[in-house]
Amino acid sequence: MLGRTYTDQNCSAARALELVGERWSLLIIRDAAFRGTTRFVDFQRNLGVASNILAARLNGFVAAGLMERRRDVPHHEYLLTDKGRELQPVIVALTHWGDRWSAPDGPPIVFEHAGCGGGLEQQIRCTVCGDIDKSAEISARPGPGAHR
Repeated sequence: MLGRTYTDQNCSAARALELVGERWSLLIIRDAAFRGTTRFVDFQRNLGVASNILAARLNGFVAAGLMERRRDVPHHEYLLTDKGRELQPVIVALTHWGDRWSAPDGPPIVFEHAGCGGGLEQQIRCTVCGDIDKSAEISARPGPGAHR
């Protein structure tokens, strides 16, 4: 959806951005995941996105397996698949970052556990020794899918 592919890059982040990196994409996923929005008209009303852009994004999500279209009369519904729902932690992480760096009056929305009302906390953990304290402690190396 970015209008360009990254064929010269063997990068999962770049491939993910092809699906959800456009300005409206994560907002559409956010509304589906956390507001229960399913209908085209409701996405359009909530987000103020042009109908042609919304239609392109929703069709792209269906084609990519992030959403499925249920053809109920009189309106189609767009429902997140497991693949689409797995973007929830990405949206929570991006929101937490925005709360820290772009919300001078405090968080405009707070995510919580539906079961008990507790706040959410995300962590990156080392599978060997546990927590990682700083992003400086993270390095990258070629993985099994790297081009040789």
